[in-house]
Amino acid sequence: MSYLDADAALIRSLLPAQAAPPDDAAGLFVLYAVLLRAKGEEVSAEDVHDAWSAWMSTRDPDHPALVPFADLPLSTRAADEPYAAAIRAAASQRRR
Repeated sequence: MSYLDADAALIRSLLPAQAAPPDDAAGLFVLYAVLLRAKGEEVSAEDVHDAWSAWMSTRDPDHPALVPFADLPLSTRAADEPYAAAIRAAASQRRR
């Protein structure tokens, strides 16, 4: 297991129960691990959306949510926040 995989597992473990990432999202969580290392506690929901967009563009390039964060409906933007919160929590744990 690489250091990014370990960070990805930590992020996943810190998600609230209502967050429901796809079963095959290992690559997505590695991107979230990069956000953890690059932005740490400063990561935003917009950053999470950008990482998700990079991941989704290889899976479903026609997905309707592949638009800039500001163009998303508020409900879709809100769905990114639990992931940002988990990344911030992981960054906080890593800092200790």
